[in-house]
Amino acid sequence: MFAKHGLRNLVERLNLDSFLTSNSKPAEEKELLTIPQRLRLSFEELGPTFVKFGQLLATRPDLVPDEYIQEMSLLHDQVQVLDFATVESVLVDEFGSHWRNKFQSFDESPIGAASIAQVHKAVMINGDHVVLKIQRPGIVQKINDDLNVLYFIAELLEKYIPETRAFNPVGMVDEYFRTLELETNFVVEGNNIRRMKENFKDDTSMVIPKVYFELTTERVLVMEELKGKPLSKIDNLQAMGINPDDIVKKGLKAYLKMVFVDGFFHGDLHAGNFFVMPDHKIGLIDFGVVGRLNSKTQAAIVNMLLALSKEDYTRLAYEYVDLAPFSESVNVDLFAKDLQAVIAPYYGLTLKNVNSGKILMASAGVAASQGLIVPTEMMLFFKSIISIEGLGAKISKDFDFLAFTLSQVGEVAQSFFQPVKMANEASLLFRESKNFLSALPRQLNLLFRRMNSPDYHTKIQIDGLPNLQKTISNSFHLLFLGLIIGALILASSLIYALSGSIPNLWIVYGIPGFSLIGYVLAGFTGLIAFYNYIMKD
Repeated sequence: MFAKHGLRNLVERLNLDSFLTSNSKPAEEKELLTIPQRLRLSFEELGPTFVKFGQLLATRPDLVPDEYIQEMSLLHDQVQVLDFATVESVLVDEFGSHWRNKFQSFDESPIGAASIAQVHKAVMINGDHVVLKIQRPGIVQKINDDLNVLYFIAELLEKYIPETRAFNPVGMVDEYFRTLELETNFVVEGNNIRRMKENFKDDTSMVIPKVYFELTTERVLVMEELKGKPLSKIDNLQAMGINPDDIVKKGLKAYLKMVFVDGFFHGDLHAGNFFVMPDHKIGLIDFGVVGRLNSKTQAAIVNMLLALSKEDYTRLAYEYVDLAPFSESVNVDLFAKDLQAVIAPYYGLTLKNVNSGKILMASAGVAASQGLIVPTEMMLFFKSIISIEGLGAKISKDFDFLAFTLSQVGEVAQSFFQPVKMANEASLLFRESKNFLSALPRQLNLLFRRMNSPDYHTKIQIDGLPNLQKTISNSFHLLFLGLIIGALILASSLIYALSGSIPNLWIVYGIPGFSLIGYVLAGFTGLIAFYNYIMKD
């Protein structure tokens, strides 16, 4: 497939050229395409697993070059609607042959289809209107098969194409596997919906569907039908008597609550998942992809937004440094300068002119250029901003997303200093301190016993010490040989000087024999010393 779309050189570098056939030659027009374009076409033809993987790559500018990001963002699922007989086979497997007895009615025509599942309406026995998200038969096995191929390709890339190792191909496939593993288990998605509904139980502007767990399985999700209209099917909110800015503000406030208060947010807020209800409330569906943020990441995001509001790029750079695994190679001043070059030209523009999420994605790419690894949850947060800004642009093109978000930062930051939250933090600190202090005497006792033991010794490791030891050892060897050479020359010269006063002295070629032997030994030892000097590491 890759060779067919003009990536024959890649196949050959992966040592897979033995599998190529005469049909693998690309059409002439493919030769005119860029490599990222050829890769996108290959993914599209390979099917939904590769398409979703490409879409994941499009959200990782910290790992993937810009030209590939642009192409992967063009990938779309090409989904074929399943006939009802195929869908019914799943219902029979999950509910038994009398599955219809669980419903008053069931609409056999789907209201939506995606790469993993198809959606149908139904009415429960008690009269509740519901929708069923039914998994495509065999999709999990197909995904697993495709993932095995992806792992195989990733391992070959790391083995045979060294320049790809910096992008960690196997690690990216691992991340993709974890995402799909959760996305294909509808019990997990149902629990995500339950948790989100609990988080918004006191918010009268939000509607999260109820999940019918008694009918939900890993392959079928049954939930309440929302009576509103998806934003993807609304051309004019004003015609419905709805102020577009009000909808944007409600949605954005809900999103900020998810991120900064709950640490649990919807990761795929496109127009099809966003409902406008008849009473002007907002409804959300499709919780297969969610993000989870710990307190450290939440605080870092708040600080990032505050830094943006003051155009403090040094502070923004330090937030990235604190979030990423430790690296000694980061030049914070240069990092801040690069961030300013990326962000400053767009500061103050509205949604009509700029996408803040894409700017943040670009900032992650700048972080990667400094050798920093941006956490996955942070990248999902940036991706979610892109999605929600897309919604904002659809509703109100002149709405200033960044300004409104920054206006809420102070309110959001206050949530970190609420008495309940501070009490929880203090309680955690107390418990950790209590555990430390209670264990300290025992640990000190063990340490003193170990130090008083006759067999006690301390191991100190200093970087470069073996090289220093080797250098000192070589120096002492050369010094020892130098002393021997000096002694031989001195003794031989002394014998030569006194040769006239010594009777019956052994003479060779006019030189005392012992002097000659000493000079020869001194010369030979000097050669040994010189050889050792030039041959040492």
